[in-house]
Amino acid sequence: MDQILQQVMAYVKATWQRRWWGVVAAWLVCIVGWTWVMLLPDRYEASARVYVDTQSLLKPLLSGLAVEPNVDQQIKLMTRQLVSRPTLEKVARMTDLDMKAKTPEQTESMLENLASKISIADAGRENLYTISYQDADGEQAKKVVQSLLTIFVETSLGKTRQDISSSQRFIEEQLQQYQKRLVDAENALKEFKQKHIGMMPGQGSDYYAKLAESSTLLRQAQLDQQEAVNRRNQLKRQLVAEEPELTAAAVAAAAAPANSEIDVRIQELKKQLDQLHLKYTDLHPDIQGTKRLIEQLEAQKKTAQVGLASDPSGASARVQNPVYQQLTISIAEADGTVASLSARVGEYQRRYNELRNASNMIPQVEQEYTQLMRDYGVYKQNYDDLLKRRESATMSGEMESKTDTVDFRVIDPPFVPSQPAWPNRFLLVSLVTLGGLLTGVAVAFLLSQLRRTVTDRRVLRELTGLPLLGAVSRVESDESRRRKRKGLMRYLAALGSLVAAYGAVMILQLVVSRAG
Repeated sequence: MDQILQQVMAYVKATWQRRWWGVVAAWLVCIVGWTWVMLLPDRYEASARVYVDTQSLLKPLLSGLAVEPNVDQQIKLMTRQLVSRPTLEKVARMTDLDMKAKTPEQTESMLENLASKISIADAGRENLYTISYQDADGEQAKKVVQSLLTIFVETSLGKTRQDISSSQRFIEEQLQQYQKRLVDAENALKEFKQKHIGMMPGQGSDYYAKLAESSTLLRQAQLDQQEAVNRRNQLKRQLVAEEPELTAAAVAAAAAPANSEIDVRIQELKKQLDQLHLKYTDLHPDIQGTKRLIEQLEAQKKTAQVGLASDPSGASARVQNPVYQQLTISIAEADGTVASLSARVGEYQRRYNELRNASNMIPQVEQEYTQLMRDYGVYKQNYDDLLKRRESATMSGEMESKTDTVDFRVIDPPFVPSQPAWPNRFLLVSLVTLGGLLTGVAVAFLLSQLRRTVTDRRVLRELTGLPLLGAVSRVESDESRRRKRKGLMRYLAALGSLVAAYGAVMILQLVVSRAG
C-alpha cells in the first residue's frame, strides 16, 4: 500500500513540475471550446400534442356484427409511417422544403436531415402523442409540425376506409368464385342422384332386402320346379305300365265312375283357372296349360259317350284305357306345371342377377356420393361464411363512413417557445471548461512521462539500477523560497483568470439569452 502511495505521489510531483504546460493547454481548449459554443446556431423546437380517442360508443353496440379493427395497432403503425420516405416527401412539399434542394443529392440530404429532427413519442398517457421538430427557423419548425399533424389525422381516417374497401372487393371476388363452385357441385350432385336413384346412402339397404327376398323366392321356385319334374317322371313311369286300350266290357263297369271323376276334375280345373285369372293374364303359361287340360278332359268325356252310344252291348268293341288317359292328362298337366315353374325360375334368376350387380355397385356409389357431399359441404360452408363476412364488412363501411370510430383531439396546437431548444450553452460552456482543466492535467502528466525527472531516491534507484549510497539534502534559501511563492502566485493567477473567463462567458451568455 505504501509503495502504491509513493508511486502516486511521484506522478503528482512529476505532473506538478509540468503545470505551466497544463495551464497553457487548458486555456487553449477553453478558448476554442467557448468560441465553438458561441458560434453554434440556435435551433427552435416546435411541438404539438394529440390525443387519439378509440373508445367509440358504437363499438359495444355493434360488437359481433361489424368488423372491429385493431385501432391501437393501426395508430402505432401510423406513428412509424410518419418518418417514412413518402411521408417525408409529402411534408417537404407542404412546407416548401423541396424548393431548396436543386439536385438529387441535396434532396436526399434534406430528407435525411428532416427525418433526424422529427420526434414522435408518447406523452406519458395512453393514446397521447407528442410530435416535435427542431429547426433554426421557428416558423419553419411550426409548419413542419402542422404538416405532420395533418398527415397523421388524414392517414388514420383514410387508412381504415381503404382497408374496408379492399376487404369488400376481395370478399366479393371470393364470393363469385365460391358461388360458381357451389353451383357446379349442386349440379354434379343432382346428376349423380338421378343416375343412381335407389342406390343412394340410406336407400342401399332396400337393395339388400330385395336381394335376400329374391334369393329366397329363387330357391323356392327351383325346389318347386324340381318337385314338378319328379312328379312328371313318376307319372311317365306309371304310364308305361298301363295299356292304351281296353275292351268295352271292361270299361263299362268303370264308365260311370270314370265320367263322374272326369267331371269332378273338370270342375277343379275351372276353379283353378278362375284363381289364376285373378293373378295373371290369358297369356300366362299356367293359364294356357290349364285350358289345354280342360279341353282334353272334355274331349275324353265326349269320346266315351260316343263309344257307348254306338255299341251298347260292348262285346266286340275296344275303347281307350281310362287310367292310361288319366295318366296322359296328368303328364300333360305336369309338363305345363314344369314349364310354368321354369319360366318363374328364369324370371327370379334374372331379378337376382340384376340386384346382385346393383348391390356390388352400392359401396362405390356411396364412396362417390360421400366425396361429392364433402366438396359440396366445404363450398357451402365457405360460401355462407363469406356472406356473413360481406355483411359485416358492409356494416363496418357504413359505420366508418357515417360515424367516427377514432376521434382525434389536438390537445396542444403547434407551438414554438421563444427560447431555443438547442444548444444549451450554459451546460456546454461548463463542459468545455471542465474538459479544458482535465486536458491540462493530462498534458502535464504526458509530458512528465515523456521526459521523466527524478523526484526521490527510489525513482533514481529504479532509473539507474545502481545501489544508492546516500543523498544530499537541498537547503532552501530565502531567495529561492521567494521565487517559489511568486511562481505559485502566478500559477494560481493563471488558474483564477481561467475561472474568471469562464464566469465572464457565462454572464455574457445570460445577457445574450435574455436579450434574445
